[in-house]
Amino acid sequence: MLYREAGDFKTSYVADNQTFPIKFDRYGYYFLLGFAFLVMPLIINDYWANSIVVPFLIYTIAALGLNILIGYCGQLSLGTGAFMAVGAYGSYKLMTAFPELNIIFVIIIAGFITAGVGVLFGLPSLRIKGFYLAVATLAAQFFLIWLFTRTAWFYNYSPTGMISAPTREVFGVPVTGPRASAVSMYMICLCFLVVTAWLARNLTRGSLGRQWMAIRDMDIAAEIIGVNPLMAKLTAFAVSSFFVGISGALLFTVYLGAAEAGEAFGIDKSFLVLFMVIIGGLGSIFGAFAGAFFLIVGPVLLKLLLVNGLGWPTDLAAHLEIMIIGALILVFLIAEPHGIAALWRTIKEKLRLWPFPY
Repeated sequence: MLYREAGDFKTSYVADNQTFPIKFDRYGYYFLLGFAFLVMPLIINDYWANSIVVPFLIYTIAALGLNILIGYCGQLSLGTGAFMAVGAYGSYKLMTAFPELNIIFVIIIAGFITAGVGVLFGLPSLRIKGFYLAVATLAAQFFLIWLFTRTAWFYNYSPTGMISAPTREVFGVPVTGPRASAVSMYMICLCFLVVTAWLARNLTRGSLGRQWMAIRDMDIAAEIIGVNPLMAKLTAFAVSSFFVGISGALLFTVYLGAAEAGEAFGIDKSFLVLFMVIIGGLGSIFGAFAGAFFLIVGPVLLKLLLVNGLGWPTDLAAHLEIMIIGALILVFLIAEPHGIAALWRTIKEKLRLWPFPY
């Protein structure tokens, strides 16, 4: 009965065009923000930070970036893992070359470096699309991983071929390296997620986002009405790669601490983020959150239920976890092909009319 617009009148175009037009949604959004910034730092521990919360925040940023490219612009990409590697190696070179540079600027600059690489590999989208573009980005995945693995300059000629993040501080608090606490790791990832989600929401609601969606829906008609396909596609690749590069930099500097391109940013990362976008919902900011929650938090909670709750052996639980998650993915795609975001929209519509039938 609380989920109603009755009495919630709009007196300006700004109020009518806001992200959460219903008060119930706005209050829920403010509550989640308050809980994330004020309550979670008090209760989070190392296990929950390393196993669930921090990976969820980082991969949500990657899903936001890929959703801009696929969901809003309609350009299929299978090179997300490689672009995350660009952000990781870019942040590593910046941290070692400029030790005094603040880690916040390191991550942002690494995002811009990834955006430039994304624009370079997005050039084929001007001539090809669909399955052929996916193959082209898949080639970028293998090429970039090969480049980072075989070129010693990227890992500073380390005999192991791995890169390690040195300790960096924000306001005197270590956020990278072995001295970083769970709270500091969580807070820096949360801040980046909030800012990138805000940017993604505003970009997709503006003129640039409308150009992306016009190209996605019908590129020939969009060009006829004045949309420049060159700028639309390349800006989508740039913004998407910027977000993915930030997630890769955070994954390396804050979460992993040490990485090797072939193992940490392989093709499995590209498919993982792609499945997040598909399951969560294409063309939806909420879908990126829902897909990341389903594929990052879901397996951990399922493992806790099977091992700690039911007392099953760890190896048996690991196999069943893969089978159950795969079955749930099939069920979601069959029951709601447009993802969890579309299912949530349907539920909200029913709540707005309950208890009256359609």
